[in-house]
Amino acid sequence: MSEVSLSPEQQAVYDRIETTRDNIFVTGRAGTGKSTLLNYLSWNTSKQLVISAPTGVAALNVGGQTIHSLFRLPIGVIADHDIDQSAELKKLLNTIDTLVIDEVSMVNADLLDAIDRSLRQARQRKNEAFGGVQVVLFGDPYQLAPVPGEGDERAYFADRYDSMWFFDAKVWDETDLTIYELSTIHRQHEDEFKRMLNAVRHGYVTAEIAGRLNEVGARPAPTDGAITLATTNGTVTRINATELARLPGRVLTARAEINGEFGGRAYPADEALELKVGARVMFLRNDVGGESQRWVNGSVGTVLKIDTTVWVEIDGERHEVKPAVWEKFKYNYSPLTKSLRKDVVAEFTQFPLRLAWAVTIHKSQGKTYDRAIVDLGQRSFAPGQTYVALSRISELEGLYLTRPLRPSDIIVDENVVRFMSRTTAIPAIRA
Repeated sequence: MSEVSLSPEQQAVYDRIETTRDNIFVTGRAGTGKSTLLNYLSWNTSKQLVISAPTGVAALNVGGQTIHSLFRLPIGVIADHDIDQSAELKKLLNTIDTLVIDEVSMVNADLLDAIDRSLRQARQRKNEAFGGVQVVLFGDPYQLAPVPGEGDERAYFADRYDSMWFFDAKVWDETDLTIYELSTIHRQHEDEFKRMLNAVRHGYVTAEIAGRLNEVGARPAPTDGAITLATTNGTVTRINATELARLPGRVLTARAEINGEFGGRAYPADEALELKVGARVMFLRNDVGGESQRWVNGSVGTVLKIDTTVWVEIDGERHEVKPAVWEKFKYNYSPLTKSLRKDVVAEFTQFPLRLAWAVTIHKSQGKTYDRAIVDLGQRSFAPGQTYVALSRISELEGLYLTRPLRPSDIIVDENVVRFMSRTTAIPAIRA
């Protein structure tokens, strides 16, 4: 991972993170390399860096810890409740130079204010935002939104905050957040498709753009390998179960091996993976088993043989797939070195595969497909959902729609538009 090379704009943002104590939000359209920059930062920084994320799966994907676990915070609105901190937690929080939060668009304003309060309290720097820690946020608010809670929670946010979003947290009244938007798209290469996706992202879809997307998407869907991106788990489960049942032969089940304090059910892969020869599968992580990368997260293939390992054909080539190990981390303070230690507290071992006739749009986040069938069901019901689905596809010719796009499918949150209008230019690139 450490030998990844950065583009000039990624390098410029990395330099700004590394050489200043500015609070920075790294954002950008789908496919601009936010994850690449975050991975590079975690391997190469000279700072005492902690990586966190709002959900278990997001934390596993970036080799970090969930926010609630890292800060030992209760679930739900924290508001003005006392925050209990053990001596060990205080030592840990006092060691951090830089706190990274990935998928920050899913973090609500109350949780971000609780992080601020936790750091001030532990570090005994009550008058300094985040207790003097540099905060670096990654994410795209045009893609993922915070999940609204029940009635009481919604009323609390309506009463106290301009919106639920992280950027409306009270801490920003006391400190600056600089937004850097990566602009070079590495996923799509056609200018026409890039322009269309940008219009969908910002909610500026003209009749001409909608007509072109619908014209391309209206072709009969292929039956040989295109994945369906759907809005609900129910649709995905039904499609995958139906297609698996159509195949001859019996179902073979690979059960995950789970060791340590995994907690909850936020597993990175199926606990019981059901496969048959002929099943269409998607890879859930990059290949780490050799000099050449045989597959990446999101690669789609067909199961050829199932034994103690699984043989999968991708683009005409046969590959042996062995179980992969996902490690769950926890940060601890080491009295010996007076620095942070990142310990493995649990392991999840399973084939890095999932049935892939269909996947939810939410779970397609971060993945790239040559072609996909986009099924928005009765309606798209979340801001950014249509943009996430369309932007997974690497070229316009790979788009298939189960029904034409409608204006109501393009939902952009006005709070996001307000916030993102403050975007800063990427700093000048050092010679």
